[in-house]
Amino acid sequence: MKLSDFNFELPNKRLAEFPAESRDESRLMVLDRESKSINHYKFKDLIQFFDEGDVMVLNNTKVFPARLFGNKEKTGARIEVFLLRELNQEQRLWDVLVDPARKIRIGNKLYFGEDDSLVAEVIDNTTSRGRTLRFLFEGSYSEFRKKMKLLGQTPLPKYIKRDPTPEDTERYQTIYAKVEGAVAAPTAGLHFSKHLLKRLEIKGIKLAELTLHVGLGTFNPVEVEDLSKHKMDSEELIVNETATNIVNIAKSNKKKICAIGTTVMRGLESSVSSKSTLNPYKGWTHKFIFPPYDFSIANTMVTNFHTPKSTLLMMASAFAGPDFIKEAYQVAIKEKYNFYSYGDAMLIL
Repeated sequence: MKLSDFNFELPNKRLAEFPAESRDESRLMVLDRESKSINHYKFKDLIQFFDEGDVMVLNNTKVFPARLFGNKEKTGARIEVFLLRELNQEQRLWDVLVDPARKIRIGNKLYFGEDDSLVAEVIDNTTSRGRTLRFLFEGSYSEFRKKMKLLGQTPLPKYIKRDPTPEDTERYQTIYAKVEGAVAAPTAGLHFSKHLLKRLEIKGIKLAELTLHVGLGTFNPVEVEDLSKHKMDSEELIVNETATNIVNIAKSNKKKICAIGTTVMRGLESSVSSKSTLNPYKGWTHKFIFPPYDFSIANTMVTNFHTPKSTLLMMASAFAGPDFIKEAYQVAIKEKYNFYSYGDAMLIL
């Protein structure tokens, strides 16, 4: 399949700028791959499609305030710094994206905070992901991270043209987020409320957790027509033994295993044994899933509605079938579903 196979007309007003009033009140489109049926529900109705012993796999990564605004030395030009990845804790080295990028050179200093209490120096200008900064900070590492958190903003996706609100701090985060390290939320999980999780638990549906720290690579545009030539950015992945056991028992009992989001699906498919069971894993993954693809672990999936030509749309197409997804997306636009990070959800059975 080619990049152009994943293009479609998405009206701007279908991109959700704000979250739904209540997490589990967002809309849920249900796709049945066997009957090729498309039905419409609320997200809280998700529970009726699962039974005791079925498993939902969640990504428990936690978004940190990765967007900083500072000023360049001498000129005072306003610079946006998007923290991507910590390279060295001791030396306070970070890979970052800088905007506007053309104004930054090696050796430039950037000042953050009203009192310029945090300073960074550009030490590399040529990395594939942007720039490398060294933060010049005298205090301890925990004081440094506290300062970063204080000055940072919730890293809302670029398509949202407004400033983050206090509500975003809570809503651009799943309620089960635990392990800090993501610069973007695993958005399929944003629809879960405490009440829904409790109802799932009471019904006997098991929850397994993995950690995949979502980086911006997930949202990087694909710039090659031949998909086999696209390289995904690496993201850190941890699949522990507890999750592995829960998933493998459900698999041997022929239960539903539901990946909550594309990040979970990538995490599961990055750690498959030769017997098609799940292995514990700690490392990095740059797995890129596009059609045709045989999935080994999850047999159901929850995902949001994605933008044209995105790797996320390609994975959903690999799971549901490209023609079925195309049809579902046409229905979604006609029925005014909301797309992208704060958008509505889809359950693929």
